Amino acid sequence: MAALSAWFWNERFWLPHNVTWADLAQQAPGVEYPKAGHLFAALPLALGIFAMRLLFERFVASACARSLHIHPDVARRAPPNAVLEKVFTSITKSPEPRHLDGLSKQLDWEVRKVQRWFRQRRNQDKPSVHAKFCESMWRLTFYLCIFTYGFQFLWQTPWMWDTRHCWYGYPYQVMTPGLYRYYVAELAFYWSLMFSQFTDIRRKDFLAMLAHHLVTVGLISFSYANNMAAKLANYAKYQRLCDFLFIVFSVAFFITRLVIYPLWVLNSTMFESWAIVGPFPSWWLFNVLLLVLQVLHVIWSYLIARIAIKAVLRGKVCSDVRSDVESSSEDESPREENGANGHCAARSRPQNHGDCSHHA
Repeated sequence: MAALSAWFWNERFWLPHNVTWADLAQQAPGVEYPKAGHLFAALPLALGIFAMRLLFERFVASACARSLHIHPDVARRAPPNAVLEKVFTSITKSPEPRHLDGLSKQLDWEVRKVQRWFRQRRNQDKPSVHAKFCESMWRLTFYLCIFTYGFQFLWQTPWMWDTRHCWYGYPYQVMTPGLYRYYVAELAFYWSLMFSQFTDIRRKDFLAMLAHHLVTVGLISFSYANNMAAKLANYAKYQRLCDFLFIVFSVAFFITRLVIYPLWVLNSTMFESWAIVGPFPSWWLFNVLLLVLQVLHVIWSYLIARIAIKAVLRGKVCSDVRSDVESSSEDESPREENGANGHCAARSRPQNHGDCSHHA
């Protein structure tokens, strides 16, 4: 174990040249340098945040949803059928046409009835609009609070206005109480998302989101040692507000992820740090993780752009392309599809509402 610890904490990997762990241990009175052990506080805090989320969604978000006439839906369950259930659980959840024909003959059912059974079976465990509203409201609340705190804190720091200050004197940089709280709160939140990722509403970008959380946790930890409002408006069926908030979110996302992040953050971590501190082994790891994050930003920007194009063509914000929820019936005319199932209605029926997008 000692050999493994010595290998992992190799000074030549983690620290710039001519700096040792012993150098960082020699602190002046009243001066505190970041230590990896400080981050362990994020783990119990993550459990606390997760518990807070459960209470918030149950008592606060749920009450807000009901006040907007968004009530928990009773899932429409597929009628019990041993043959189809066996196919669903052990063979396929979406049988091909030839399999549908075979099942139709075996059960003496119409093909449409078999299709409807599989669709209901796939959808019966999907989260309701009420559940999605509560989850989105929790994330909006946390992001708003942490953004307010972070912006207030960073406004007073020199590196907010000149990113080269991030590297002056590195790694001999004092850890202030305000900065420590900001780090640990963010790290704990993303640890809580890591835990709940497997129980939250599952979307098509599950793996990308999981990679985002892993990279974020790694970056926060390493550096120490993303429209929820639009979704809420959509779930409450305030389409014009949803459209407006989606536009605001899209503009903010593109500017922060495709302009500010690469030109300000990546420029500082890749070029300013190279000029002031110089590269060392962990410097490469740090920047590779930041570049992975940028790749995810580009992917999500593409998905948002797709929704924006559909919105322009159809006259309003449509379904989240990451959604796994299916339409109520494959047999019905598109004009009869309910927007609550994640699809846009025809222009002649503007009262129906689609699902707004967000990023992470």
